[in-house]
Amino acid sequence: MKFTFKLFLIIFGFVILEQKSFSLTDYKIKKICRKEMRVSTCIKNLQKKRSNMEKGNFIEIPVIPYKSN
Repeated sequence: MKFTFKLFLIIFGFVILEQKSFSLTDYKIKKICRKEMRVSTCIKNLQKKRSNMEKGNFIEIPVIPYKSN
């Protein structure tokens, strides 16, 4: 009984909790780049990163530290 339960949990983990990554849509890219000073370069950079991610290449994501007041 314990073996079947552990086997179920392992299979559940692989099936349900598999790694999924969803790339940005064109609408979301344009919405993000509205705030930028150079909209066209922002759109090109994000589209390039999206295509690299869809191909399976690694992309660099900057991490901005949180500053509390």
